[in-house]
Amino acid sequence: MDHFAKLNGILVLDKPAGMSSAQAVDHVKRAFRVKRAGHGGTLDPIATGVLAICLGEGTKIAQYLLADDKVYRAELVLGRETDTLDRTGETVAEHDPSAVTREMIVAALAAHLGEQDQIPPMYSAIKQDGVRLYKQARRGIEVDRLPRRIRIDRLELLAFVPGPEPRVTIEMACSKGTYVRSLVDDLGHELGCGAHLAELRRTQSGMFSIDQAQRPNALDPSGMLTIEACLRLPAVTTPAELVPFVRSGLQLKLDQLSGLPSEGTQFQLIDPAAKVVAIAHATSEKIVYDRVFGPAL
Repeated sequence: MDHFAKLNGILVLDKPAGMSSAQAVDHVKRAFRVKRAGHGGTLDPIATGVLAICLGEGTKIAQYLLADDKVYRAELVLGRETDTLDRTGETVAEHDPSAVTREMIVAALAAHLGEQDQIPPMYSAIKQDGVRLYKQARRGIEVDRLPRRIRIDRLELLAFVPGPEPRVTIEMACSKGTYVRSLVDDLGHELGCGAHLAELRRTQSGMFSIDQAQRPNALDPSGMLTIEACLRLPAVTTPAELVPFVRSGLQLKLDQLSGLPSEGTQFQLIDPAAKVVAIAHATSEKIVYDRVFGPAL
């Protein structure tokens, strides 16, 4: 007998510090007793905030959520560098930060706006030559990393608290794949005193906001978002009599659907009740299914 709950959709979680993204997914899976779950964008264990948890058929759109822009609030400590670039690591260098001024910080932040190349940190899950970088780092091995193109749209100084260990709070809006730890490390070098990331909170991930997020100890399935609400693709309505064919993977001809977008453009096939049936694209000859969804439950 199947004891799993039939939940399909996206839950926005306010992930607490100390919990990995995988642990967050497992927590929601157990709480809702669902068979399949995944996340739409990793958060480091020290980070808190918005983590989209995809449940049931919602796992089929996880990849469409990964590409979204993000907003973070970060607190960095000046004067101390760590091997992980954050507070969890071992100290590798210390410098006197007393000469740093608010004006210097504002200028350093402004220099990082726009598109740029960023070297990912060694303590990251990126694979290089088939091996995750953090595994190399734990063995004491440092490898040359390939730079990645990122974009920072907004970078604001929210607070600067001078002292023996000055603290700086910033807010940034950026493209996917941007490592805040690496930015903090770069800022520390540019200010001449070194720095590490102390706190990180994601307040926005694409369409998902911290205002929608649920706490792990107060999860409510009624607050989940539907798959349709989270898919920002053109919609093409499938006649009711063709829906079973799509769900079974049988090919449709181009002239069986109207309002198709240009060749190669992904779109969502919806039924007459506006429930998603498939994600697809059209070639010059046929409709190709990229994802097919089970019936709404």
